[in-house]
Amino acid sequence: MTNSRNTRKPAPPSRGQHRSDSAAAGRPPVSKASKPHTARPSSRPPKSSQPAHNPEQYLQQVLEQVAELSDDSSDAAAPDATQDWQQVTWFVVTEYQEGQRLDNFLVTRLKGVPKTRIYRLIREGEVRVNKGRVRADTRLQVGDQVRVAPIRRHVHQVKTEAVISDSLAQGLAARIVYEDEGLIVLDKPSGIAVHGGSGVEFGVIEALRQALGKTYLELIHRIDRDTSGLLMISKKRSVLKKLQDHLRDGQIRKTYQAIVKGQVLLDKQRINAPLLRYELPNGERRVRVTADGKPSQTDWLVMERFSGATLVEASPLTGRTHQIRVHGLSIGHALLGDDKYGHEQAYQGTAPRRLCLHAARLQIPDYPLISAPMPDDMQAVLAELRQAKKPKTLPKDHA
Repeated sequence: MTNSRNTRKPAPPSRGQHRSDSAAAGRPPVSKASKPHTARPSSRPPKSSQPAHNPEQYLQQVLEQVAELSDDSSDAAAPDATQDWQQVTWFVVTEYQEGQRLDNFLVTRLKGVPKTRIYRLIREGEVRVNKGRVRADTRLQVGDQVRVAPIRRHVHQVKTEAVISDSLAQGLAARIVYEDEGLIVLDKPSGIAVHGGSGVEFGVIEALRQALGKTYLELIHRIDRDTSGLLMISKKRSVLKKLQDHLRDGQIRKTYQAIVKGQVLLDKQRINAPLLRYELPNGERRVRVTADGKPSQTDWLVMERFSGATLVEASPLTGRTHQIRVHGLSIGHALLGDDKYGHEQAYQGTAPRRLCLHAARLQIPDYPLISAPMPDDMQAVLAELRQAKKPKTLPKDHA
């Protein structure tokens, strides 16, 4: 497996300031109480004076800061950010947001509102597009008028905006494996989310915007927080739309490396099992196989078998949440290190400290093959499995 890298090119000239959503024309008349929201400027933290570290030290700092932020107490004095949304709010979709999903559009604009709350607002009809009810996966068009009903305050407090150190942000930037004038592909470490949201202070996209000094960087797709590997990020609106169209049409092939429990019998198979997303009582998302779910297919190819596990390459043909993980569970082979699906399945080896799933290769039309090597922690799991697989040496008198 060869890792394609492209020489970083100088950033293209700025295309001008990004228009505010609420500054677009054509909004319906509103009263003073329902004045369209105008985003407040955010302050950038001062740059670190610490000397640069190598990429491995950057990665360690990334994971340590993520852990610290996850463990921080939320009782510190902080204003309830939902107070900013206690009146009707209007957004008008500009050319920069065309084609975005409604849920992603709102997550980036309703600062301080948990994602679970945003999804509930959409389900309950509190969010309207052009006066009509919509679904979370609705794709927005230029000129669409998005109305959000008043969001009432909750008793809990919301954390202040996370401060992302410059060295941490630069550490993620050092993991870029491909870049041209419109596309960045990053080798994301396990343990950091792709974007901030409910319960997550920040993610890859926020840190990368700070590191590169670019206000327009958008996720083309997502991978799970605990999954490592290749993540596509657009630098241009045209690239975002083109590659998301390729994803919907199945023209981009993504190949993952996964270590699963048990010995997979078939060398090659296609798992065809519809998946349905649902929420636990605490609002956490889960996925299960069910006849009324969305069509979902994953190709599995066995690469190496061990006494109690198997290394496979998994290529999802559809893009469902947690698809590889749930499809593995559906055929009796949950992924090692998965604390959501199949953790109750027996495994005799040492429990890994991470989900053993890595986005290893991307095949994109008109681009070179892009790849990322398996990270050291997964390599260590394989090394232990291979050692256990070796036959024990017999005494000389039995040779």
